[in-house]
Amino acid sequence: MGLRQNKLLRAKLQVQAKSKYAVGETQPTPDEQLTRLEDDIRKLRIEFDIFFNGGAKRPPYETKGRVETLLKRLGDDRTLTFAQRYRYNSLAARYNAFRDLWRRTMQGREEGRDPASAARAHAKQGREVKAEAVSIVCADAHKDIDVVKSLYASLLEAKERCGEPTEGFSFPKFHRLVAQKADGVKEKSGCDRVRFSVSVEDGHVSFKAKADRVD
Repeated sequence: MGLRQNKLLRAKLQVQAKSKYAVGETQPTPDEQLTRLEDDIRKLRIEFDIFFNGGAKRPPYETKGRVETLLKRLGDDRTLTFAQRYRYNSLAARYNAFRDLWRRTMQGREEGRDPASAARAHAKQGREVKAEAVSIVCADAHKDIDVVKSLYASLLEAKERCGEPTEGFSFPKFHRLVAQKADGVKEKSGCDRVRFSVSVEDGHVSFKAKADRVD
């Protein structure tokens, strides 16, 4: 009984597939589908090239999905002739080669190993070399809020420029850190003011505090 139901179901699906093209449409032949597949693979390659070169914001996943759907449909078609199957296998092999190349390129892009990322990294290094140190003198880190805010802004900018994480780097937390450092320097050196400096050394942000002595 189960076998008979399966046969009836397949027959029903075949009728539905044929009726899809019954009104004003003709079902494309395998050769026409293979030609369309070849054109879509060529189009997909161009779209990925545009994306990797920065001409598009998103990868062409829609075209990729269409190509893979057509590949599966033709791969499941048992009516293909030997010549058609040979052509299909050639197109499938070409697509698989492109897909592996795109996957590696995408992975390199995510890891910063692609040419565009390398160019951005080089530009960032250039900015780091030109970055000037910022030095601020603070008499009372507990009360001089504007001074500490200026120091915080300079440190935050330097971290962003160097690509260092700033998540969780809030001003209240920074203010407590500066106040603790200032108190420690004053107690150790006996000075009345503390000089804080922000600089970039070897591509990393350096934040220092030392006694500011008046000669």
